[in-house]
Amino acid sequence: MTLLDAQQYDPARDRRRRNRVIVLIVVIVICAWVAYHFRAYPERAAVGRFFAALQKQDYEAAYAVWFRDPDWKQHQEKYSSYPFNDFYRDWGPGGEWGLVKSYNVDCSLSPGNGVIVQVTVNSRAQHAYVWVQKSDKTLSFSPSEIECGNWWTRVTE
Repeated sequence: MTLLDAQQYDPARDRRRRNRVIVLIVVIVICAWVAYHFRAYPERAAVGRFFAALQKQDYEAAYAVWFRDPDWKQHQEKYSSYPFNDFYRDWGPGGEWGLVKSYNVDCSLSPGNGVIVQVTVNSRAQHAYVWVQKSDKTLSFSPSEIECGNWWTRVTE
């Protein structure tokens, strides 16, 4: 076949090819957005389990989530830096947040080797900030706060 014997131009074939490329690009963008959006899902889920235990007033289960150790009672000396009594004083009914009647995991930010998770507790204007270590999913008090109200956070979180 020579140049003069080329096939007839088929606009339908060209349109199908263009549409496939567009669909492929859109699917890749959506998959990338979903992957980015859920990158901190395990850490946010751990905070959700923690506050669910607090809401049920199961402080021992919440302490187990805090240290990610369901058998913490067998080796309490391992957690002497933050014993259960101190935990109960901080997160129990007499703590800063009182009885947790409702909570909402608002957003998260991943600076380095951990995730800061913002939680609205009992519909208060002041938020709880929890640090989740990425490597072992243990919880602690966050060293800093994050802001979740801007449009970019809503798109990315």
